[in-house]
Formats: sequence, structure tokens, C-alpha cells
Amino acid sequence: MIISTGLACAILVGGFLLLVILRIPVAFALGIAIIPIVMFDIRLTPFIILDRMFQSYNSFILLAVPFFLLAANLMNSGKITDKLIELARVITGWMPGGLGHVNVAVSMLFAGISGSSTADAAGCGKILIPAMVKEGYDTRFAVAITACSSVMGVIIPPSILMVVWGGVMQVSVGALFLAGAIPGLMIGLTLMATVYGYAKVYDYPTAGKPSLTEFWSALKGASLAMLTPLLVIGGIVGGLVTPTESAIIAAGYSLILGMFVYRTVTVRDLGHIFYDTGRFASISLFAIGTASAFGWMLAFYNVPRLIVDTMTALEFGPFGTALVIAGLFLFFGLFIDAIPTIIILGTVLLPVATGADIHPVVFAIIGIVSLAFGLVTPPYGLCLLIAASISGLNVVQVMRDVVIILIPMLVILILIILFPEIALWLPKTIMPDIFR
Repeated sequence: MIISTGLACAILVGGFLLLVILRIPVAFALGIAIIPIVMFDIRLTPFIILDRMFQSYNSFILLAVPFFLLAANLMNSGKITDKLIELARVITGWMPGGLGHVNVAVSMLFAGISGSSTADAAGCGKILIPAMVKEGYDTRFAVAITACSSVMGVIIPPSILMVVWGGVMQVSVGALFLAGAIPGLMIGLTLMATVYGYAKVYDYPTAGKPSLTEFWSALKGASLAMLTPLLVIGGIVGGLVTPTESAIIAAGYSLILGMFVYRTVTVRDLGHIFYDTGRFASISLFAIGTASAFGWMLAFYNVPRLIVDTMTALEFGPFGTALVIAGLFLFFGLFIDAIPTIIILGTVLLPVATGADIHPVVFAIIGIVSLAFGLVTPPYGLCLLIAASISGLNVVQVMRDVVIILIPMLVILILIILFPEIALWLPKTIMPDIFR
């Protein structure tokens, strides 16, 4: 039999949602949802699924994913995170709510090195959540600010999500990295303002004013680690290396720092680090494969064209279309990991954004910032789950503080939609050739 567009969409989406409700991992749910379609439509064979998965893996740029994860794991295992925390303390700890500001600042610094929000939540959370509780901060606030600040890992360059987005959508990764810098900085400053508000209401302490000697010592200790974003982003923007090569450089540089400079990573540690990296990378890459097959199936049945025609007929205009796009990414981010969402929803909505004259780079930043919210919102909320597990609380107990902290971040997302130049100014200034 030949399956119609409506029936195919119902089977694919309905089957996927049912599997997710049954708590089947997303990567497997995407693959399993395809099987009924392949079985009943005479135009399809199981080899198509395998071929689409292979085609998605046959991408040089996706090699950057495991290497950025390796760099993040080496940073955490090499105690480089401790040096970043000390630098953040001397820069921001003197303000009311000192450790809260340190939490945000170290997430911004770590984001510029690792590109992984989960590594940030785990590495920084293990140190800062207990420290904040010991200093008299409410545990729920400590968990909420740790989880929410960690999402900057996918917004401030380098970002694994931007690498995947650039590879899937054929957009310059260097331009995406530059486009994420100002929105990421704005979110960081917004979070610090929120911490300041909490500190004034609940009388949270400062972390003490550092002496000039302490400042210099912290800066010297973290300076080598802070060279990482310069090597990664500078190399890509300058056209010296590809994103994959920059990820390899970041991983190699982190290995040298951990083993030979700081001497906090031993040969014995490497086995565990490589195992963890391989495990997390395989999860992400398997999800890319099944999501690519799922997305191809939607395209085969003309679902994207149906959505484009519907959106065009409604005539929302650029602002309205951007709001709808952000809303869809926010909604899907509640249930699905960001990488599969980029491959499935991003490819479907790209023609919609193009039709509404939304620049591909702006479309990417709207999508990535929207998906970042999904890292701290149930039921998926991976960063929130990590931070909550460190403190021994459950997610429900910290949701009130999470919502309060997310509201200013949502304002930043709306500002990006209203004023696209927030994202475009830096790449237009530094990489003008790609906009001609």
C-alpha cells in the first residue's frame, strides 16, 4: 500500500510520542517509530533507514562532537574547573550574592572552553552547590542557578549544538560561534542581575574582596585554560582550521594542560576519561543517525512542504514567524534532546524561516537559545536533573526558582527576535564575506 501524508505524519509523530511516554530513550524511539511506515509502504525498504543513518554519520564536521566532549571531560578531570572557579571568584565574588555570581561567571568561562552544558552542570555543580549551601544559600536557589547558568555552554562559543547545526543546515560554524557571543553574554549578565536581586531579598553574603595578589594568582592559574577559546574560535574565524580540527586542538591542548602543565591527569585517569567521552558521544551520534532517518521520512511524505504552505498562508510576517519558531523549539525541547530536535525540527522549519526573510544565522541562534531552555525544564531537563541529583533534591522542589530565573532569559530571547542585529553584528563585522 501507499501511505498518505496525513497518515504517515500521524504514525511517525504519534508513534514517537507514545514511545517517549513509555520512557523509551529518544534515540531508540525515533528509530522504532519509523518501522511501521517501512513495513506497510511498498516504496520503502529497511535499507533506506540504514542508508540515511550512514549518510548522517558520513560527515567530517560531526567528528568535532566527541572531541569537544573529550576536551570538557579533560578539563573537569584535570581540575582546570577549579582554576576557573577561583578566577570567577576574584572577578565577581565581591558582589552581594558572591558565590551565585561566581556560579554564573564560571559557567561563562567554562562555556568558552567546552561547548557542553551537561559537563558544565556536572563539573561546576559538584563544587559550587555544596559551597553555596555551606555559606547559607538556599539549596533550591543553588541548584536552580547552577542548572540555568550551565545552559550558556550551548550558546557561548564554542558550542556542540552550533557545530551540529552548521553541519546539518550548511551554515558557517564560525559565523554561528560569533553570533552566539553577544546573546550568551547578555544571558550571563541577566543571570547575574537575578542573583543580585536574590541576594538583596534574602541577604546572601559576598565571597569577600580579593587582594591584588589573589587576583593576579587566579588570573595566572587560569590563563592557560582561557587560551582555549582563542585557539578554537580564532582558528575557525581566521580560516586556519575547520571546526573538527579546532575540536581536536582543544582536546589535545586540554590533555597537555592536564598531564604536563598542571599534572592533575595521570595515564591511569585516561581510560576512564576516554570511556566516558565515548559513551556520551555514542549517545549523541546514535541520536543524530535515527533523527536523520526520521527527518528524511517526514520529508519523503512532504510534511515540511505542508508546514511551509500552512505558515505562508497565515502570513505571520518575520516577527510572528520567529515567535512561532521559538515556541516550537521551546515545546520540542521539553521532551527531546537538542541534537535530534535540530535535525528534525530545524530542517523542517528552515524553509519557513527563509520564506519569512529570517537570516539563517538568526534562525540558528533563535533555535539554539530556545533549545537551551529545554535543558532546565521537565520532563527532559538534563542539566536540571544533574544539578538536582548533586544536592539530593527532586526537580519539583526547585521548579519555582527555575521559573523565576528563566523569565529574564526569556526576555533576552524575545529581544533577539525583535532585534536580529544582536546576533548578526559580530559575524557581519568580523566575517563580512559570508554575508555578501
